[in-house]
Amino acid sequence: MKVEEVSDVSLVTIKTSTREIVIKGPSVSLTHIQGQDIYQIMGGEVSEGGNATKEADITENDVLLVAQQTNVSLDLARKALAETQGDLAQAIILLTQRKG
Repeated sequence: MKVEEVSDVSLVTIKTSTREIVIKGPSVSLTHIQGQDIYQIMGGEVSEGGNATKEADITENDVLLVAQQTNVSLDLARKALAETQGDLAQAIILLTQRKG
């Protein structure tokens, strides 16, 4: 068994299909045992959010469509899609309500 500290770690993110856990400033150690690597995360500031949407789930075509339909920038369209977990209709409604 070999244990070593993983130095200079500033952020650890754990993503599942329904939530995202972010740990800022943790201590991380790596244990090698019986051919397996085990990472241990200790301490740090933990924050958790629900309904994590992978950025890969939001395509540039989706962003372009929302931007065109609502006459906003691509950045605002992308943020609205992330906020609505990639739901095109909800993103368009959200941006339309914010403009009006």
